[in-house]
Amino acid sequence: MARVKAFMDKYLERWTSRKLLVWSTATTFLALGKLGPDEWVAVSLAYIGIQGLADIATRWKHGNGKPDDEQ
Repeated sequence: MARVKAFMDKYLERWTSRKLLVWSTATTFLALGKLGPDEWVAVSLAYIGIQGLADIATRWKHGNGKPDDEQ
């Protein structure tokens, strides 16, 4: 099991973030009718919120307070 997890971690981090994977899975389940719209909205809001916090933390860490394209 540890080998499978190590393999998945290595390649999932390379191809996509885990947050995006969770959101994509929720979207697939919504399309298949396995997830309700309320649950999908909750997952989407969590994804947007966590991604926003990550962006803020990155800007704070680098100390410029501006997006990368405005430097």
